[in-house]
This record gives sequence, structure tokens and C-alpha cells, in this order.
Amino acid sequence: MNNMVNNSGSGEQVENINIAAIQPLITPAQLKAELPLSDTAKTVVLQGRQTIRNILDGKDNRLFVVIGPCSIHDPVAAHDYADRLKALSEKVKDTLYIVMRVYFEKPRTTVGWKGLINDPDMNDSFDIEKGLRIGRKLLLELNEKGLPCATEALDPNSPQYLQDLISWSAIGARTTESQTHREMSSGLSSPVGFKNGTDGGLTVAINAMQAVQSGHSFLGLNEDGQVAVIRTNGNPYGHVVLRGGNGKPNYDATAVTQTEAALTKAKVSGKIMIDASHANSNKDPFLQPLVLENVTQQIVDGNQSIVGLMVESHIKGGRQDIPADLSQLEYGKSVTDGCIDWQTTEDTLVKMHEALKDVLPKRG
Repeated sequence: MNNMVNNSGSGEQVENINIAAIQPLITPAQLKAELPLSDTAKTVVLQGRQTIRNILDGKDNRLFVVIGPCSIHDPVAAHDYADRLKALSEKVKDTLYIVMRVYFEKPRTTVGWKGLINDPDMNDSFDIEKGLRIGRKLLLELNEKGLPCATEALDPNSPQYLQDLISWSAIGARTTESQTHREMSSGLSSPVGFKNGTDGGLTVAINAMQAVQSGHSFLGLNEDGQVAVIRTNGNPYGHVVLRGGNGKPNYDATAVTQTEAALTKAKVSGKIMIDASHANSNKDPFLQPLVLENVTQQIVDGNQSIVGLMVESHIKGGRQDIPADLSQLEYGKSVTDGCIDWQTTEDTLVKMHEALKDVLPKRG
């Protein structure tokens, strides 16, 4: 006897019970037709990706530095920052390869502003289509300035809209363990940095690096916005990003040596990127230059594994809360994690360049 209850015809809803609305979105193909990749931007993206691959392969002895605001909330300030960064990149280009950090999506531990794509008007209106347009337009313009761009790949659908403008991608500490993000990363066209877990452990990042080397098949979106089976070839340019964790840093020489051993044992890329923010600076943005100073000394002392750096930097230092009256927002200051100010940024990178310009060419 079948005791299962059949609710068909009873009038009781069985699906979408907690869904308030489903709103169709512009497709990736439509957005790209509206804001097409220009020849100039395409050249910058291709050169950016290849340069980072060469650095990870040991064919280019420079360090690549992913630097910029914790998150983008104001395209005008982003352009202002980009113009300064482009000028600085020319000064240090023989030693440091500068990639602008252009983060549109912010993972939240609980709740909070999720970034420019999710909520471009910063008022909980969640006009995601507007956010995608603003984001793609900004990435296009920054690449046309000659600045390669980096972002965090958080939403698994976003890459179809934006990845053709990205030279380097990050997978954050909260999502490195996610199968969805590992599968997505195996198909990304850019090199990908996997951050160690929020507990400071390396296991999840190493597992992710092993996973993305292989091809995967999973559900995703195609260019026309249809749900499709995505089959990937695997991404050979996954690498680890040390960002500290559990209130402790992991950028010092001892932590780096331990990381090298763990990477060798796991038979994955032994190249290491250091995130100067998060637990590595004890969440105090103004300690980031001390992290870079320490890393510089490690390289002077003979380190061979550190090839990349990440820095949170903006026009003004520190951070601010998002006010109810958005006209009260302070220009050029982060609304998420705190950043170092522009003068500190310039001074720190020029100092690093001077210390390493005669060291890096002899490396390896």
C-alpha cells in the first residue's frame, strides 16, 4: 500500500515557496554585443594573461602585483585610481608587473553590501543588470588604458559576462573549498589564485589546485543564457595565495618554507602569491607595507618561490561605512575592507622596485 500523500490538485504550492520573484536577465551574448571587446582591450588582456603565465612558469623574473581597492563602488574614483596606477606601473615595470584589482563581488560572512554587480545603487535595490553593464564598461575602459585587470570569481555565472576582460582571477578563502568554484576555475581562461582557508590551513587550496588541473563537466550558462553542460579542459595555471588565517599571518620565511614543502608533496605549482591584507596584516591595512618589506627581504635573501603580491589600496586610506545619504560618501575611500592611501602605495612600490631591480634578474 502506498502511503505517500499526493498534493496534486490540492491547491497547495510545492515549488518556489520562498521565491519572491524571478526576473529574466540580459544574456552574456547581448551584453557583449552592447559593450564589445575592442582590439586594444583584447591585446591588453592577452598580454596580461601571458605575462602572468610566464611569471608562474619562471620565464619572467618579475613579480606580478595585483593592487587596487578592496571593492569598486565608484567608477569615477576607479578611473582616477587607474590613471595613477598606470603612471606608477611605467616607473616600476622592469621589476613589478602591475595588475589592477577590480573587484565587483564581495563574499559576506553574514550580510552586507555584496558589491557593485549585485547592488550598484548601494540601496538594496539589487539592479543586477545595471551592475553588469557598469562592471563590463569599466573593465573595458581600464583595459583600454593599458591596465590588465584582476577580479574575484565569486558568482559562477559572472565569468560568461566578464571573463574576456580579466587577466587574473582569485578564488576567495570562503569559496576555495567549493566544488562549484573549483569546476568553474577549471574552465577560466585566466590564471587563478586560490587563497588558503579562513583557518589559515593549506589543505583546501592544495585540493583546489589539484582539482582544477583536470577537466570537469557541470551545469552552467552558455553565451545565450541557456543552462548547458559545460565541459572543461582543466586550468594548468592554478596557484596558492597566502592570506593568513585564524588571526595569524603566514607570509614570513618559516610559513613560506612550510608552504613550499606542502606544494612539492602535493605535486602542484610551487609558485606562491602573498596577500598583504586580511590576517597577514591583522586586518590593519596600514600594516601592509610591512608585509611587502618582509617579502622583499625574503627575495633579497634568496627566496625563489614568491612570484606575486596582492595589496588593498585606494586614493584615501582606511574605510567607511555606507551612509543612508550616499552624497555623504567620502570620495576615493573603500566601503569594504580598509586600504592604504595612494601616497603610501606609490612610496611602497617604488621602494620595493629599488630593492629588487638588481636582484630579480639573477633569480633562478
